Amino acid sequence: MTAFLLLLAVLPGVFLSYAIFRADKYEREPLVPLLVCFGLGAAVAFPAMEVEKWAFVQLRTHEQGFGIIILTAFLAVALNEEVFKFSVLRWVAFPRKFFNEPLDGIVYSVLVSMGFATMENIFYAYRFGMETVLLRAFTAVPAHLVFAVVSGYYVGLAKFNPARQSRLLWQGFGMAFLLHGVYDFLIFQSWSDWLLVLATLTLYLCLFYCNNLIRQHLDNSPFKVSNHDVTP
Repeated sequence: MTAFLLLLAVLPGVFLSYAIFRADKYEREPLVPLLVCFGLGAAVAFPAMEVEKWAFVQLRTHEQGFGIIILTAFLAVALNEEVFKFSVLRWVAFPRKFFNEPLDGIVYSVLVSMGFATMENIFYAYRFGMETVLLRAFTAVPAHLVFAVVSGYYVGLAKFNPARQSRLLWQGFGMAFLLHGVYDFLIFQSWSDWLLVLATLTLYLCLFYCNNLIRQHLDNSPFKVSNHDVTP
């Protein structure tokens, strides 16, 4: 793999990580936890990809009908990947003191997912080359961003709502899993190219929705008044 191809594989995840860091304008997160979450997201991509390889081998022994595509999209890929990513968010970032406002759920979720997507990109760059990496920069990587923002939104709510914490955590995981599964189903199916177009259009519409989720947490930040709205 050339240095230029490696750069193309790494750049989308790093750029989106920086973008979410900049979006956290009232109380930005310390660098070390961000790097840890990105690194752990990249690390858990390895076992996730091994599980996918095993699952694909099992599923290839069956005729590729509707049921097999559902199992591939929702279980082999979506459930598998979201479990690994959510585990890092839940057990590494969520309990820590630096997780001190709702938006942090989105920030750390995105960092984990961008680490995961970056490692996937490196793997695909090595196996399939530049065309696949460029395609993923506008499809798979933004998709991981969407799943992360939705999951992190609910995790941010859960941190500061002890009475509903478990329910909100499961809701965040469930929403990310459902979106991931539907997206992959539309990508994996081979019946209609229009469904591929629908997957892409829906993905970019979801990015606008994610922007609204980020704004909601920004508006509810406990640091907003203390840092920006107090008159000297």
